[in-house]
Amino acid sequence: MSKLKLVDIDKSYRTGDRYLRVLNKISLEFRESEFVSILGPSGSGKTTLLNMIGGLDHYDSGDLIINNESTKHFRDKDWDSYRNRSIGFVFQNYNLIGHQSVLQNVEISMTLSGISADERKERATEALKEVGLEDHINKKPNQLSGGQMQRVAIARALVNNPDIILADEPTGALDSKTSTQVMDILREVAKTRLVIMVTHNEEIALEYSTRIIRFLDGKIQSDSHPLSEEKNNAPVIKNKKNKRTSMSMTTALSLSFKNLLTKKGRTILTAFAGSIGIIGVALVLALSNGLTEELDVVQGETLSNFPIMIDTNEQLADLTQAGPPGTQTNSDGWTAFPDTDEIFTYNVSDSLQLHKNVLTDEFIAHVEAMDDALPEAVDSVSYRQGIGVNLLTEGEEGVIKFDTAAQQQNQGFGPPMTGSSHWQEMPTNPDFVLDVYDLIGEGARLPERDDEILLVVDEYNRLSTSFFEKLGLNSDDAYVLTDFIGHEVLKVVSNNDFYVEEGPIYREVAPTRFEEIYKSDTGKTLTITGILRLKEGEESGIFDEGFIYTRALTDFLLADAADSDIAKAQEQADVNILTNQAFQDDADKETMLIYLGAISRPVGIDIYPTNFEAKDDIKAYLDEYNADLPEEDQIIYNDLAELIGNIMTDLINTVTYVLVGFAAISLVVSTIMIGIITYVSVIERTKEIGILRSVGARKKDISRVFNAETLIVGFISGALGVGLSYLLIIPINQLIERVTDSANVASLTPTAAIILIVGSMLLTLVAGVIPSRMAAKKDPVVALRTE
Repeated sequence: MSKLKLVDIDKSYRTGDRYLRVLNKISLEFRESEFVSILGPSGSGKTTLLNMIGGLDHYDSGDLIINNESTKHFRDKDWDSYRNRSIGFVFQNYNLIGHQSVLQNVEISMTLSGISADERKERATEALKEVGLEDHINKKPNQLSGGQMQRVAIARALVNNPDIILADEPTGALDSKTSTQVMDILREVAKTRLVIMVTHNEEIALEYSTRIIRFLDGKIQSDSHPLSEEKNNAPVIKNKKNKRTSMSMTTALSLSFKNLLTKKGRTILTAFAGSIGIIGVALVLALSNGLTEELDVVQGETLSNFPIMIDTNEQLADLTQAGPPGTQTNSDGWTAFPDTDEIFTYNVSDSLQLHKNVLTDEFIAHVEAMDDALPEAVDSVSYRQGIGVNLLTEGEEGVIKFDTAAQQQNQGFGPPMTGSSHWQEMPTNPDFVLDVYDLIGEGARLPERDDEILLVVDEYNRLSTSFFEKLGLNSDDAYVLTDFIGHEVLKVVSNNDFYVEEGPIYREVAPTRFEEIYKSDTGKTLTITGILRLKEGEESGIFDEGFIYTRALTDFLLADAADSDIAKAQEQADVNILTNQAFQDDADKETMLIYLGAISRPVGIDIYPTNFEAKDDIKAYLDEYNADLPEEDQIIYNDLAELIGNIMTDLINTVTYVLVGFAAISLVVSTIMIGIITYVSVIERTKEIGILRSVGARKKDISRVFNAETLIVGFISGALGVGLSYLLIIPINQLIERVTDSANVASLTPTAAIILIVGSMLLTLVAGVIPSRMAAKKDPVVALRTE
């Protein structure tokens, strides 16, 4: 049965404005096994016919019938499969891939056929033995003679057991002795399959061929052994299509890697240039990561002592609304920079979302149950009361009032700043206090009764001058711990003793009576049981310097004040009985009632978490209370630590984004450069593209080869950039430590390193898209002719 048949094949090429007809109504039929030589002068259409039969070029009209199957319906993938499984090419210039070994050159067509690596090696080795090159399988083509390279080409053509061998001037570049060896091999091959050879050498054609076809001007002049007309009328039967060819990514990577090894210098320079952007981004990420870790440490060590605060004062529902005057106003309906002379009015509060917490009994019960619900998250809970406390102390010049209001401090310039009240309630969990503070001084202990208090000093054993002024002591005198521990320093005076009724109002007793009250048996005298100092290594404390008292004293004050005459009088009065001024609203009166002790509801709650991470559990618990409540009844809380942390995190992120943006410019430049380098590689490997197409590689396989090359370059760039970044981090950290005393600030995580390497590969892959597509579109016939 006929294996190959050409029917009225026409082929023309466009040259300028004209078409040159290369093949003119060619009709030929070939036997399954014969040695056919095609002779004719240059330009007669011999090589074009050979390329047409091999599927490298396509006819304009007519039909090419293979195994009784028309190729008119063939698509690119069908031609690729046909070349791979049915055709073996032997070229005049050998067309071997220089950066592949002899064995790999022979294996190349099998890599597209899905044959396993072991079988490929076995079959390629056997094919090389058949052509006498078993001792040269590991050499590169440039280490062989011309005859040896042609035998490698023959072995490559035979290894996939094709039906047809196409030889284009196989002896054109060989001497006579080597030509004889090559022709003997081809004659032996022709005993079992079809061999079609194009040659100018008539002597060789006459000696070895079983059939000679002569060409002239694109037409057949003679055929020494044509098939009979009867056989030409054989019916066309469609056979099963060949299995599709496909190049694995592993093969593509191997081809590209070996090609890059032949250009080590350029590859290293390209990779280094591409790594510069990676280094920039890596160092920015390392610094950002280090600063973030430092921030986490600060949050864990410093900000973890900051409580979650719940206040009853009217406040912003969203702290992010805060800003300089005028920035919070709602500008809807207003025209900026109007031309009119008119002055408009507006209410600032209308543009702010204000909220007032109401600490109901239900909410306080919810908070009190938190210890049982979150035993691992809550360290201590402190309730802030708005009740006023009447304190007297005996100073150097007599008995004076110890004012618990925060004093205003300034340095002679700028607005005044609020100072400390030197009077704070201690959290309910004493262990929480001792986690942060040391008890110092001989005999120091925690308070056990409502008439015992503690004194807090800073890490330098210091107390401010304002504290001594409140005690009526000279701050210039020398003091030691024993001057305070065990001493009675304050006396709590009840409202009935501290306020006297004068007509419609009440007023404080005259200072001249302070000593009398101080030395009376009424009230409660407070004794210092110990001194607290921040533990070494703690970044921040819970208390300001001064006195701290127990919850038991607060309970005593609330019970005593609730039964006082002034508290009962204020409940009945519609004016402030201390000033005789009318209240602005009910909330104003409520504040006064809380101050005088008529209302015992707390004005604030401070919840101290066990650690920074526990804050989330506490806030989730508080949110549960708000779940089904209308907005006005919900309780909002402030987490100052989170607010500070978020501001710092946003600042770090903003700086990081800006610096990464600048560093990314070099990435873009390197990406463009790699695209140019890939384009140069396409030009340099044009012949390799033709060779791969001739053994059945698809267009997408060619793209894959160059994509693989860009991926390798991208990987080397990324790995080199990350490696150099790790080296640069060492001196950078030393410099930062010398300037800031912070060690190992810059830190590039393995995850970031991997992302950078992958990102580098993706960027180079993008850079190589256009060059790789250009490579895939190259005409294989033109590519094979490229030197």
